[in-house]
Amino acid sequence: MRILVVGAGATGGYFGARLAQAGRDVTFLVRDGRADTLRRRGLRITGMGQSDIIRPSLVTAADPAGPYDLVLFTVKASGITGALADLGPAVGEETIVVPFLNGMAHMDALDAAFGSDRVLGGIVRCVTTITDDGDILQMNPLATLTIGERKGPPTDRVQHALETLTVPGYDASATADALASMWHKWVFIVTAGVVTCLLRGPVGAIVSVPGGVDFVHQVLAEAEAVSAAAGYPVPDPETQTSLAMLTETGSTFTSSLYRDVLANLPNEAEHLLGDFTRRARILNVSTPLIELALMQLRVHATIN
Repeated sequence: MRILVVGAGATGGYFGARLAQAGRDVTFLVRDGRADTLRRRGLRITGMGQSDIIRPSLVTAADPAGPYDLVLFTVKASGITGALADLGPAVGEETIVVPFLNGMAHMDALDAAFGSDRVLGGIVRCVTTITDDGDILQMNPLATLTIGERKGPPTDRVQHALETLTVPGYDASATADALASMWHKWVFIVTAGVVTCLLRGPVGAIVSVPGGVDFVHQVLAEAEAVSAAAGYPVPDPETQTSLAMLTETGSTFTSSLYRDVLANLPNEAEHLLGDFTRRARILNVSTPLIELALMQLRVHATIN
């Protein structure tokens, strides 16, 4: 399959690089500035004892060189509108689009642009960030990729895509009812963002103080109540996995939202927390802690 990765940031760059290393036919659609960096330095993955350099195949909006068989949509929320405009010529009648953004608002935008029949569900889990040099720093060995039809079991097209996406460097799988998986990840992302942004520190520091562990439990319960009301209750094993990660003694884990806030970078507070609390109100679910974090982030945005 011809694969187009839209964006070469912390997520798209990491998974796209692993695909390229395995010999898959991968091209990155990037903006001119990012293209200049990648041509000069290569696509570099560092951290966890590794130092990999890939010389990626790049295209820009001026000539996306489509259509492609499989599009991995990996931009930040702020880049959705521009990326959709750039992507148009790369999507053909048989193209499958798999988004790997957190939250759910992007699904409506993709459906409007390309039709819901072309858009699968997808989630990735990895702890990566972009360094000042434009390299990808991996901070945790966790790296998984999951795709599926939004509702129902994996189809032939999902299985075909999964075969292409299964390479060393991460665990790939297919899921039934991908929307449920996307909601469950959203619950974790919201919880991690609220906890680290409100308490201004990594997980290990938060759980080391009186009340820290209880606070994590309270935020997760709020978020899970919204998912359940939306029709996607979080299974207990996933709850326990989230709690293990968010209450680990000595952990240096922080959310990407918190890291963006610390660096005074544009962040996804509205895409992640704003849309989540909007849906909570529609579902008549109370989310005071999540709304408190959102208000704090909105104040931060007004002064930075």
